[in-house]
Amino acid sequence: MRYPTTGAACLQASLDVSPHAIGLVLICWLCLALSGCSTWQAPPAIDDTALRERAVTATHRDVQVSATVLSTEDNEKFFAANINDTGVQSVWVEVVNNSLHTLWLLQSGTDPDYFSPLEVAWSLHKPLSPGTNSKIDDHFDDLSFEGLVQPGETRTGILYTNPHHGTRILNIDLLGQRTIFPFTLFPPVPEDIDRDKSDEIAKLFADSEHNDYQDEAAFRLALEQLPCCASDTRGSITGDPINLVLIGEFADIGAALIRRGYRHIPQDQDQTQLVFNRPPDLVARKTGQGGVPANWLRVWIAPFRYQGQPVLLIQSGRPVGGRFRPADGGKPVLHPAIDETRSLVAQDLLYSGGLEKLGFVEGVNPVTTEQLFNHPGEFAYHSDGLRAVFFIITRPLSLSDVEILDWVPALERQVNEAAEENAQENTDTQQTQ
Repeated sequence: MRYPTTGAACLQASLDVSPHAIGLVLICWLCLALSGCSTWQAPPAIDDTALRERAVTATHRDVQVSATVLSTEDNEKFFAANINDTGVQSVWVEVVNNSLHTLWLLQSGTDPDYFSPLEVAWSLHKPLSPGTNSKIDDHFDDLSFEGLVQPGETRTGILYTNPHHGTRILNIDLLGQRTIFPFTLFPPVPEDIDRDKSDEIAKLFADSEHNDYQDEAAFRLALEQLPCCASDTRGSITGDPINLVLIGEFADIGAALIRRGYRHIPQDQDQTQLVFNRPPDLVARKTGQGGVPANWLRVWIAPFRYQGQPVLLIQSGRPVGGRFRPADGGKPVLHPAIDETRSLVAQDLLYSGGLEKLGFVEGVNPVTTEQLFNHPGEFAYHSDGLRAVFFIITRPLSLSDVEILDWVPALERQVNEAAEENAQENTDTQQTQ
């Protein structure tokens, strides 16, 4: 007996309700499933010429690194599938090792939540097709950047990372014997060319060179005299506080944030926060469980420098609900405990390997929790009124290398406040007894 193997024949058979027809329907759908399982075919040839032509390249000592973010078209050519649809951003990397070291590319430095090749391959697996799935696994393994790069060797391959938008901030850390070759590159994302702000950002950095503070006291005063908060589109000071300052080369700052899981993910609501009459120049987010954007850093390039180093002004915040906020929870509301978020960023940067110095200055309006509770319409946050100031250099440093500046003794202040609270609690207890 010949069984129908086309969709039309299966549909026709499904209209028959006899037991014999039920068997035919089951066989039909099995045939369709099996036929769908064999649709993936490995590309006949891989040509990375187009990737090389638009690659971004940097050289550090005797090592050269080039990188390109794959477009949708590139993905189809390399993988016979669009990896972008899986939530993975594939990046082509080439390492030319002219050093005397055997180098190991640390993928967790590129993305702490990077995807393994077989993890991405699994997303393309077909049901009931172990042979095809094995070929998919082998293909992804072959294309991936794996293994060590020996002295005198050139190695290319694909890294599978979480998406960045506009311009990719790409860390490549190559570990040798008692040495490291750190790279930070900025390849554009092909599908986000209209969101690429690299030229605009470069101009802002260039303009900042004209006002370069050399004196520490004058620089601290300039930081304290900045607006406490962003403004809205009408110029009213109703935005979130500017509670962080980062000082250092942009590549080093970007590297430190990437190593702690921040990615360039701007959202529409960021555009409502204005500093220097413009929305944020960059926005970094650190996602939580389930992919929910938990913490954000809205970044503005300051119109001045400190001893030749760029200065970035930042709003750090997180939404009410944090990592437990639903992904479809609508417009996020700033969590009022902004000092806690500031502390989390400080700890991230301490562990980033790029933090050299940490200090605090005045500049944010101090608001107590009691004021927030009694005037919820007037205040959206509570804070001790301090801005954290971070000096970032090329990684890596250890925690013990970090210098705590005594500009504003914030840590000592917290200790004294805790002691006063304990003394007051003891007094209250004695009076009650």
